[in-house]
Amino acid sequence: MLSKLRKKLRITPELNSKTRTDINFILPLAAVFFVLCLIITLNRYYSFYASFDQGIFNQVFWNNLHGRFFQSSLSSSLSTNVVHSGEVATVYYHRLGQHFTPALLLWLPIYALFPSPATLTVLQVIFITAGGLVLYILARQYLQPPLAVMITGSYYAANAVIGPTLSNFHDISQIPLFVFGLLLAMEKRWWWIFWVLAVLILAVREDAGVNLFGVGVYMILSKRFPRAGLAACTLSFGYMLLLTNAIMPLFSEDISRRFMLERFGQFADGDEASTLEIIWGMMSNPWRLLVELVTPIDRTIKYLIGQWLPLAFVPAVSPASWMVAGFPLLKLFLGKGETVLAINVRYALTVVPGLFYGAILWWSQHPKRLKLSFRRFWAVCLSLSLLFSFTSSSSSLNRAFYFLLPDSFQPWVFVSLPQQWRHVSQFRPMLAQIPSDASVSATTYLVPHLSSRREIIRLPALELRNDARQVIKVDYAIADLWQLQQYQPAFKEERNLLRELVQLFDQLTQTQEYGIIGFKDGVILLKKAATPDPKATAAWLAFRQQLEKK
Repeated sequence: MLSKLRKKLRITPELNSKTRTDINFILPLAAVFFVLCLIITLNRYYSFYASFDQGIFNQVFWNNLHGRFFQSSLSSSLSTNVVHSGEVATVYYHRLGQHFTPALLLWLPIYALFPSPATLTVLQVIFITAGGLVLYILARQYLQPPLAVMITGSYYAANAVIGPTLSNFHDISQIPLFVFGLLLAMEKRWWWIFWVLAVLILAVREDAGVNLFGVGVYMILSKRFPRAGLAACTLSFGYMLLLTNAIMPLFSEDISRRFMLERFGQFADGDEASTLEIIWGMMSNPWRLLVELVTPIDRTIKYLIGQWLPLAFVPAVSPASWMVAGFPLLKLFLGKGETVLAINVRYALTVVPGLFYGAILWWSQHPKRLKLSFRRFWAVCLSLSLLFSFTSSSSSLNRAFYFLLPDSFQPWVFVSLPQQWRHVSQFRPMLAQIPSDASVSATTYLVPHLSSRREIIRLPALELRNDARQVIKVDYAIADLWQLQQYQPAFKEERNLLRELVQLFDQLTQTQEYGIIGFKDGVILLKKAATPDPKATAAWLAFRQQLEKK
């Protein structure tokens, strides 16, 4: 009976054995990545190193859960009305004017079961890990198990994957899972799944259509599915234009007055620009376009090397990699800012699917190139990628490994794990003194832990506009001055903020507008119109004197 069933399903004992061998390799690999990343990211959150963006996304999810979809006072503080016009942040600001991210609603039921910023951290690690498993299935469409395992291992060892996974939650973490799923559906000719995933990719954020456009270009140029590719290109390009020029401006002016100018202002004239105007600026000035594409040359080359390294530079010679990843790369190369060419920042994830898919296709055509010497070279590349992932994830942009690698050697800046957890244990009870419905202003690393509320802003700001459209001053202000004190010897931003906050608290206490009701290990808690606590005030003054001596 069993043999008849195997014959009917075309399953042989040998195939069963191969399948079990595949699982024995790939599942432990994914499990190791998942467990390590989860431990590191949860430590980052619970030891108060998750920062402002984690708070933004948590507040968005929290507001979504309460029917106030995509509203965020934290996101409002980054809006053009606040940054450029000097207005007060509002609690009813719709983040969809900055980034159009309806795909986040997919995960709202999970957040409803576990409403915490830590839930977003877990979701991000799940997204990235699951993307690797889909990549393995995709690779098996062309490659034998050993090579497919190597490709998947390269994904889990890539700096462009590890860095964004260990950072704050971000919407782009959905991209590998959706794009690898889209490419797998294309290979299987599961067209209804293909188009569902195409829509989900577009829903990730306003610029995610660039990924779908790249896939469409490959489908056309490879002549495999030209009509579907043309439809994908038309859908993605049309959607991005409609979204950024007609829909997002309904929520705010951020896309034209801030984000387009911050990223592509070199192609525009004036104080605002639409995507159409930016595209025309590129087309009408090809020389500037070429210069922006290749400069700065050193950072551009370094970025490409970082992306190619875990795949032993195979994407550099794979036409399919250039077709699929070319447009996401083009968007980054033409953009301005320090983060666009940072290999450990979330934008790097948009390039990953195209590079890995191209590598799969290249190996399917050159299987004999996998000789022992190349395997050794590939192993060296993977080792270097892991090393660079470790060092870059210890930078000030991430600090996931703050407890292993100093932030600065000269001057020496290092916070050990016991030191940080001891600090957290001392001030954490003060967070419980802030009612869940109270308005609050906090420093960056405290924001995520307080962001499950309607009214929250980042220090040194103290004002926001509430649902009654009235400008109010927050009920509570809390600042981790100890954290700033540790990093200020080497980092100008922390040094300036520490000085500014000390002056602010001096002013607030002298005018008795706020009273100090708590002070523990360099963390100060103030309440509006409160009678100061004598012990807390004395501890603050002692800390204040200590700062002046240094």
